[in-house]
Amino acid sequence: MANPLYDTLFAPLAVRRTVLMQLPDGREITGAAFHDRIAQAARGLQAAGVRPGDRVAVQISKSPEALAIYAATVSIGAVFLPLNTAYTPEEIGYFLGNAGPALFLCDPGRAAAMAGVATAHGVVIETLDGAGAGSFADRMAAQPTRFAPVDRAPGDLAAILYTSGTTGRSKGAMLSHDNLLSNAQVLADLWRFTERDVLLHALPIFHTHGLFVASNVSLLTGGQMIFLPGFDLEQVLAALPRATAMMGVPTFYTRLLDDVRFSRDLVAHMRLFVSGSAPLLAETHVAFEARTGHRILERYGMTETNMNTSNPYEGERRAGTVGFPLPGVELRIMGKGAPVAPGEVGGIEVRGPNVFSGYWQMPEKTAEELRADGWFITGDLGRIDSDGYVQIVGRAKDLVITGGFNVYPIEVEMALDDQPGVLESAVIGLPHPDFGEAVFAVLVAKTGAILEPATVLAGLRERLAKFKQPKAAVVLEALPRNAMGKVQKAELRKTYAGWFQG
Repeated sequence: MANPLYDTLFAPLAVRRTVLMQLPDGREITGAAFHDRIAQAARGLQAAGVRPGDRVAVQISKSPEALAIYAATVSIGAVFLPLNTAYTPEEIGYFLGNAGPALFLCDPGRAAAMAGVATAHGVVIETLDGAGAGSFADRMAAQPTRFAPVDRAPGDLAAILYTSGTTGRSKGAMLSHDNLLSNAQVLADLWRFTERDVLLHALPIFHTHGLFVASNVSLLTGGQMIFLPGFDLEQVLAALPRATAMMGVPTFYTRLLDDVRFSRDLVAHMRLFVSGSAPLLAETHVAFEARTGHRILERYGMTETNMNTSNPYEGERRAGTVGFPLPGVELRIMGKGAPVAPGEVGGIEVRGPNVFSGYWQMPEKTAEELRADGWFITGDLGRIDSDGYVQIVGRAKDLVITGGFNVYPIEVEMALDDQPGVLESAVIGLPHPDFGEAVFAVLVAKTGAILEPATVLAGLRERLAKFKQPKAAVVLEALPRNAMGKVQKAELRKTYAGWFQG
């Protein structure tokens, strides 16, 4: 037997003398030097008592050492459990209790605050910071740079990623070696990544986008990474002339467009910009292409499946869509137990080697969302147009049913975003005594614009049916978003829940 992820992504690094990572302080790490860190991390995990099948929970800053711990965890047959660095001790307590990890790594500055929840769940705690210091760093430094990877089957568990938990408790999606490896292989081929690529990596690595898409694809193809701790505008602008590709969330691209130094000449060396994790406004597509000559490639994925669809590398990258199902991935649009007619809206379901095996410790939830024949009910609403492009309409839980009529928020948001002075919008349903739910809009103004909600809503009268038109709107400085840029509509619904209740 073998270890699929180690053998394919990490073992080749042992003899690689070329640069793997460029760091913002000017340092460079070769593949072989990084493999030494993987070996020391693997030995360190084993010395801390981690055994095959154990979970290793980490809430640590992005660094080469943090990525090495991911590699080491799967290499010794354990299960990697990355956690958002913004989670509070109370939230961490839930994850430790649910996943039952053998080890929890956190920042030294948070160790005191986390000690109580770790002790309460019987979890050993060690530390590592963004500079590569801490008790686990000391443990790593004392280890040899050789280790023996543990045999794993393709279907064995490699990672648990918790969903964002916008409705109820977060669920731990169980991802196998084959789930992660098959998806990386498809994306690398589809997006034409090779050993000549230099990926500008400014995404967090506690999320599937930065860890299992950006990092895995680059490792698989033997390219380099400009490995930044996060999105810092100055660092990104300085790095772009050395890069060939960048993966980001929409806010990365809007922030670049806000800076006059971001120009066609600056990105002359680039071949690909990818966006995901949240919808990209059509306005951003147009502005980005006008400024740079590049059309951003948008794709669609989720925690439970990694990537499902992508706009084409060659061919039309259609704004407002997420392209076509990936090779090997099936996608269907369902309504009332059967596929809907072409062009109609329904629930998106996917099936393929990328789809997870279920939710950790939640068999009932798994049975609700993962059919026995392998189809996963994503919870997203969408349609497929006449050319085969997939369009995401919204989350099923975000559907507004007002007076018996279905309203898809994205349709209303697109109409609002076209109104003068509107930068972006979010549409939600709020309790209403007469209609059950009423359509409600949250608006953000463009820089320098002053929005009057009544004026904006009046602009929809000739564009949308009356039942789709928001019955009220408010203006905020910014929409609430999570770390990956997704608008937190649950938070908005909670904030404005009593708006129509008198």
